[in-house]
Amino acid sequence: MSEITNEKKNISRHILPTSANLLGLCLILLNFIKFWTKGKFETVVDEEVGIAIILFLISSIFSYVSMRSKKKAELYEKIADIIFLIGLVLLAIIAIILVACGVI
Repeated sequence: MSEITNEKKNISRHILPTSANLLGLCLILLNFIKFWTKGKFETVVDEEVGIAIILFLISSIFSYVSMRSKKKAELYEKIADIIFLIGLVLLAIIAIILVACGVI
């Protein structure tokens, strides 16, 4: 039974660095979009990237709290996992939009 708990605990150890890396990627992507549009207007992609940044930040926080917590570690880890997956789906949608627009 402790092996299952350790396996679940290891998920947070993967979510935290990956989420932080994707957070940085989203910040670079947001700057790229601002440069590409020359900052003249906001696009829907700007807002979606902003939401993805917030999701990855929240996921990083919950993942860290999960590793530090003793009582509700599994709950925090599950929240971090769900938010991380939502952020990944949103990032995939952003990539599809950018490819469809011919940016990438």
